[in-house]
Formats: sequence, structure tokens, C-alpha cells
Amino acid sequence: MYNPFSLSGKTILVTGASSGIGRETALACSRMGARVVATARDQGRLAETMSLLPPVADGESHVMALADLTQPQDVDSLLKSLPPLDGAVLCAGNSMTLPLQFGSREKFNEMFDINFFAPVELMRLMYKKKVLQKGASVVLIASIGGTHSFMPGNGVYGASKAALNSVMKYAAREYASRKVRVNSICPGMVDTPLIHRGTITEEQLAEDAKRYPLGRYGQPADIANGAIYLLSDASSWLTGHDLVIDGGFSI
Repeated sequence: MYNPFSLSGKTILVTGASSGIGRETALACSRMGARVVATARDQGRLAETMSLLPPVADGESHVMALADLTQPQDVDSLLKSLPPLDGAVLCAGNSMTLPLQFGSREKFNEMFDINFFAPVELMRLMYKKKVLQKGASVVLIASIGGTHSFMPGNGVYGASKAALNSVMKYAAREYASRKVRVNSICPGMVDTPLIHRGTITEEQLAEDAKRYPLGRYGQPADIANGAIYLLSDASSWLTGHDLVIDGGFSI
């Protein structure tokens, strides 16, 4: 049956695959027929993700690659172990709620190391070393924070994601010569372990969700489904685009 969203025969890298959006994206890619290369820092949780992936139809195996993408030696080892890729979803990241008056250079560095420099350096090297095959698709997980929404306390985080979204557009222009597409997804608030760390109370989260026109926060699957579209041949004429998936919050 014809399915333009199929990832059968494709090999897809997913970073941050040990939980949240990354885990759900790895699962979604495998369900759509892809061979998944899953990477994250936490060995136990990453192994759990690998145990959930259905087998690859052609007999190939999914690949588990432990790596901390803020560490150059880990990035180098990961690059050497990667098979040729048809796509990559760079999900690894972190959040921070902090008023700007407390946003020291140290705090900005912390956010940018994880949310900006790590994915950009990996993308740069995958392209330079031709790990990304002709026609590959790269998906960066950015945010509406810093691009479509400017909530108090979100400045340090939002700045890192806005920078990531900007680089996406430059990469899309430059990488088009090899037919490598680069797009981003800008989610609103997504119900992942990141938002349940105690920075914001559960009561505050429930109240905040009411501000979304569709009446709820996103689920990791909402973002993973967007990534499937951007990875698939269904979006073969789309590059340099930031896909907002936010339950209507930005309107």
C-alpha cells in the first residue's frame, strides 16, 4: 500500500532517545519501518528504549550508542560508529526557568552547551564527514520559546532555542547543494519528565494547560508524528521551515 510517510529502508539517528520526545520519536520511526540509531547519556534508560523498538523488517538491527553530546570525545566516537544516515532527529536538550536578572553567563553557557552547541556541532560534523546521505533530512527540536512565545522566566532557555532555529535556516540553505533538508519543530509545552521536576507545581501546570486553545499540553507522540512527516518523502520539497506544534498557543 502506498504510504508517503513510510520510513522503510531508511536509517534514522535519534538523540536524547532515553526519554520524552526522543524516546517517542525513536519508537515512532521504528514503527514506520526505519532502522534506528538511538543515542543518549543514560545507559539504563536508553537500553529500555531499545527494548521497546520493533525489529527492523529487512533483518538489520537497531543501534544503541551511548554518548554525551556536550563532550567532544563522545561526539567523535559516535561519528565513527554511525552508519550512513537518511535522517536525524536531534532531540537532546534541557530546560531552565530563571528570571533574566539571575541569568548569569554561567547559566547561559549551560543552556547553550546542551541546547545549541551540542546539536549544531553534531549536525555540522555529520554533514562535513558525509554521514548524512544525499537526500537526508535533519530535524532539530527547537521551541516556541524565543521565537513565538516570550514568557517571563524563559529567556535563557528561549534564547538557546531561538539560536538553534536560526542556524537551522542557514543550514537548510547551505546543505541544499547536496539535497540535505534541514527543518525544525517548535513545540509548545509537552508533557515530559522535564516539566515534572518541581520547578513548577502540578497545580500551576494544570492551570497553565487551560491557556492552550486545544485545552491540553502536547504529548511526545504529537511531536514525534511531526518528525515522521519531516523525515519522510512526504515532505521532500520542504526545507528551512520551523513547524509549530503547540495546540494553538501561539495564536
